[in-house]
Amino acid sequence: MTAPFLSIIIPAYNEERRLPDTLEQALSFLNQQDYSAEVLVVENGSRDRTYQIAKDFSQLHPQFRVLQEPGRGKGLAVKRGMLASQGEYRFMCDADLSMPIQEINRFLPPALVDFDIAVASREAPGAQRFGEPMYRHLGGRLINGLIRLLALPGLNDTQCGFKCLRGAIAEDLFRQISLPGWSFDVELLFIARRRGYRIIELPIPWYYRAESKMTPVRGALKMGVDIITIHRNARQGLYDRVTSTANGSSKV
Repeated sequence: MTAPFLSIIIPAYNEERRLPDTLEQALSFLNQQDYSAEVLVVENGSRDRTYQIAKDFSQLHPQFRVLQEPGRGKGLAVKRGMLASQGEYRFMCDADLSMPIQEINRFLPPALVDFDIAVASREAPGAQRFGEPMYRHLGGRLINGLIRLLALPGLNDTQCGFKCLRGAIAEDLFRQISLPGWSFDVELLFIARRRGYRIIELPIPWYYRAESKMTPVRGALKMGVDIITIHRNARQGLYDRVTSTANGSSKV
């Protein structure tokens, strides 16, 4: 079977309220496109009807699939979806659709070329935020300042949940990801920079959703710990590229 042009990966944890509308919007959007696509919903240890909702929808629409990731954590869910998908381009998409789904085409050729990873940014020039309380915005800036200082200087917004990767790049990077939770984006982009991949930020319109599962203070503390882990992994060579030699052994 021919691989689709686009794979959309939606991690879903306790999303029974928002998921039905998100899936309908994704279906409507893809029905208007002239390229082939698949949608993978990765249910991630939910305690509600998230899995059943996604499964019922996928049975009606063959281009939608649902996977269950038994481990908890957004990083695990996105990794599972990225490595199970087949698209030439692979787009991670938060279940709340805080970025309108129609924006996806801005991350794909012909609108965007010469990139390996395109990161949706709420802070790049031209971005717009709607409805976000000031305390949330300041908390997010605190976390991003920590990330820029300690791991990824120059990137305005690493934690927006919408990113597009070339399929081969996704295969390479997500096989290396080790963080199971919210900080996996930082690890992803940290490894990508070490490997010289082209990362660009695209400004987006972004709508605040009050059901966010992360608080700024807890997020900053967790991020600090995870950045320490990332640097330790790098020192131990866990992110070094490994290739096979002619005799079957491996080398960096």
